[in-house]
Amino acid sequence: MEQNNSKIFNFLEKRLMGPLGKLAQFKIVRAIMAAGMASIPFTIVGSMFLVLNVLPEAFPFLEGFFESTFFKISDLYMLANSTTMGALALYFCIVLGYEYTSILANEEDLDLSPINGALLSVFAFFMTLPQLVIENGVVARVSDSEANIVNGWQIGEDGVERLGTVGIFTGIIMAIVAVQLYRLCVAKHWTIKMPEEVPTGVANAFTALIPAFVVAFTVIIINGLLVLFDTDIFQVIQIPFGFVTNLTNSWLGLMVIYFLVHALWLVGIHGATIIFSFITPITLSNLAANVAGENIPLAGEFNNAYVVIGGSGATLGLCFYFVYMAKSEQLKAIGKAAIIPSLFNINEPLIFGVPLMYNPFLALPFFLAPMASASIAYFAVKFELIRPIIAQMPWPSPVGIGAFVGSGGDWRAAVVAIICVVVAFIIYYPFVKAYDARLVRQEQEAAEAE
Repeated sequence: MEQNNSKIFNFLEKRLMGPLGKLAQFKIVRAIMAAGMASIPFTIVGSMFLVLNVLPEAFPFLEGFFESTFFKISDLYMLANSTTMGALALYFCIVLGYEYTSILANEEDLDLSPINGALLSVFAFFMTLPQLVIENGVVARVSDSEANIVNGWQIGEDGVERLGTVGIFTGIIMAIVAVQLYRLCVAKHWTIKMPEEVPTGVANAFTALIPAFVVAFTVIIINGLLVLFDTDIFQVIQIPFGFVTNLTNSWLGLMVIYFLVHALWLVGIHGATIIFSFITPITLSNLAANVAGENIPLAGEFNNAYVVIGGSGATLGLCFYFVYMAKSEQLKAIGKAAIIPSLFNINEPLIFGVPLMYNPFLALPFFLAPMASASIAYFAVKFELIRPIIAQMPWPSPVGIGAFVGSGGDWRAAVVAIICVVVAFIIYYPFVKAYDARLVRQEQEAAEAE
């Protein structure tokens, strides 16, 4: 058995750890990770005000009280939601431009200003927002009162629609284009170099002048070519990214995601950080879609609300086993050290202490438990047994609380989260019981040898 498992781990290291490990080191991937993490506080803050607004839907007896109090100033406090979730692409674009420029400056020894990179990224992104059309041989901005398009700008309930989650992928692309053009200008010395006596802020402004012209002309050319074909970059990007989004939103796609996350963990790589750096733009877009009335399972913090409760591998029940049922002194000690962090979805003490990685005895349930939890929650949302995630909650939220808050106060979501924990533990139980017995024998043999 151990020989077979060794072959499996070798295969994962060679075919999975190698390629994805290299992918995680790409400069742009690291910048996207940083942008995703930086946007989380804003989405949580905005979501909390949305939860306040939808509480009467979960608890109808509150409706009268809310009508006479909170709803009278709803337009005031919901600004916190519309300026976060409603402008999320803007946050993404700013941070990505800043982080990507900073990485290039540090690792390629270029005189790049991260602030300039961020501003150039936003500049390029804003140039793609207005919708254009050719009428009688003249390029004009679209105006359509029925579609709420004014001078090319499509207006929704939260402001300019393309600044919201629908624009995240375009924001990412334009940030990459703008920063690479900035990098090219600096590397080729296509900049205005000011004397050393000039203050840094003024010098940076002039350094960005020529790159700004280069970015402007590049985006104008891109927009011009696309408008010839009666389209724009938003519609073009939607084709590949729309396919990826639909794939990840399927049950099979969900299984692939969690297989990859935990396969990476088994060979010592933080799988959640790598995989969800790519998935986060999709989950945030899905979150906004759910607020608008869609019913998409993989949205917001679906991962921590239902799937990896206790940490990667869905190990909360496993940790309680170590504390209250384990016979091995090793597992008892690890369980006591890990129980508090596990309540908040942090389980590095288990992963590195048991250990769960490179462990042939617990590898199978480490895969199966989160995939089972994901399946339960997926179909509970799909069949409308529970409300989908409509609010972003802090990922360390304890079991049930994250699902309750994320679903806008649906108590059934909390019940499903608890069911996920129980099912995950049932999957672990026979494996961990056998592993525990093995460790007990080893401890006894070690004691006898002494």
